[in-house]
Amino acid sequence: MKQYGTQRSTVKPEDVEITESKVFTYENITEIKVKNPESDDEVTMYEFTLTEYDKDEYIRIQAEKNASLEEQMTQAQEAMCEIYEMMV
Repeated sequence: MKQYGTQRSTVKPEDVEITESKVFTYENITEIKVKNPESDDEVTMYEFTLTEYDKDEYIRIQAEKNASLEEQMTQAQEAMCEIYEMMV
Protein backbone atom coordinates (compact mmCIF):
# COMPACT_ATOMS: atom_id res chain seq x y z
CA MET A 1 0.00 0.00 0.00
CA LYS A 2 1.21 3.47 -0.85
CA GLN A 3 -0.42 6.52 0.64
CA TYR A 4 -0.04 9.65 -1.46
CA GLY A 5 -1.74 11.94 1.05
CA THR A 6 -3.89 14.86 -0.05
CA GLN A 7 -4.07 15.37 -3.81
CA ARG A 8 -5.98 17.73 -6.10
CA SER A 9 -7.54 17.32 -9.52
CA THR A 10 -9.81 19.29 -11.82
CA VAL A 11 -11.68 16.04 -12.51
CA LYS A 12 -13.83 14.52 -9.77
CA PRO A 13 -12.50 11.00 -9.14
CA GLU A 14 -14.57 7.89 -8.57
CA ASP A 15 -14.29 6.33 -5.10
CA VAL A 16 -12.32 3.37 -6.47
CA GLU A 17 -10.30 2.94 -9.68
CA ILE A 18 -9.24 -0.58 -10.68
CA THR A 19 -6.48 -1.25 -13.19
CA GLU A 20 -4.96 -4.54 -14.32
CA SER A 21 -2.68 -4.84 -11.29
CA LYS A 22 -3.52 -1.91 -8.96
CA VAL A 23 -6.45 -0.43 -7.08
CA PHE A 24 -6.60 3.26 -6.25
CA THR A 25 -8.97 4.57 -3.59
CA TYR A 26 -10.05 8.19 -3.37
CA GLU A 27 -11.41 9.19 0.04
CA ASN A 28 -12.68 12.40 1.62
CA ILE A 29 -13.42 13.94 -1.78
CA THR A 30 -14.30 17.61 -1.40
CA GLU A 31 -14.97 20.30 -3.98
CA ILE A 32 -12.88 23.43 -3.56
CA LYS A 33 -12.54 26.72 -5.41
CA VAL A 34 -9.00 27.78 -6.33
CA LYS A 35 -8.00 31.11 -7.83
CA ASN A 36 -6.27 30.69 -11.20
CA PRO A 37 -2.81 32.32 -10.90
CA GLU A 38 -2.92 33.47 -14.54
CA SER A 39 -6.25 35.22 -14.21
CA ASP A 40 -8.75 36.27 -11.57
CA ASP A 41 -11.02 33.33 -12.41
CA GLU A 42 -11.85 30.68 -9.86
CA VAL A 43 -11.37 27.06 -10.85
CA THR A 44 -13.30 24.17 -9.35
CA MET A 45 -10.99 21.45 -8.09
CA TYR A 46 -11.40 18.30 -6.06
CA GLU A 47 -9.23 17.52 -3.07
CA PHE A 48 -8.96 13.94 -1.83
CA THR A 49 -6.79 11.38 -0.07
CA LEU A 50 -5.23 8.93 -2.53
CA THR A 51 -4.12 5.39 -1.65
CA GLU A 52 -2.68 2.77 -4.01
CA TYR A 53 -2.97 -0.98 -3.37
CA ASP A 54 -1.75 -4.07 -5.16
CA LYS A 55 -4.86 -5.84 -6.42
CA ASP A 56 -4.33 -8.92 -4.21
CA GLU A 57 -3.77 -6.74 -1.15
CA TYR A 58 -7.01 -4.84 -1.82
CA ILE A 59 -8.99 -8.08 -2.27
CA ARG A 60 -7.63 -9.39 1.06
CA ILE A 61 -8.57 -6.16 2.87
CA GLN A 62 -12.09 -6.25 1.44
CA ALA A 63 -12.50 -9.93 2.43
CA GLU A 64 -11.45 -9.06 6.00
CA LYS A 65 -13.96 -6.20 6.11
CA ASN A 66 -16.71 -8.47 4.80
CA ALA A 67 -15.95 -11.11 7.43
CA SER A 68 -16.09 -8.45 10.14
CA LEU A 69 -19.43 -7.15 8.85
CA GLU A 70 -20.85 -10.69 8.74
CA GLU A 71 -19.83 -11.18 12.39
CA GLN A 72 -21.45 -7.88 13.37
CA MET A 73 -24.66 -8.83 11.55
CA THR A 74 -24.76 -12.16 13.37
CA GLN A 75 -24.31 -10.43 16.73
CA ALA A 76 -27.06 -7.91 15.90
CA GLN A 77 -29.46 -10.70 14.88
CA GLU A 78 -28.75 -12.61 18.10
CA ALA A 79 -29.38 -9.45 20.13
CA MET A 80 -32.69 -8.84 18.33
CA CYS A 81 -33.75 -12.43 19.02
CA GLU A 82 -33.00 -11.97 22.72
CA ILE A 83 -35.02 -8.74 22.82
CA TYR A 84 -37.93 -10.44 21.03
CA GLU A 85 -37.85 -13.35 23.49
CA MET A 86 -37.93 -10.91 26.41
CA MET A 87 -41.02 -9.21 24.95
CA VAL A 88 -42.97 -12.45 24.48
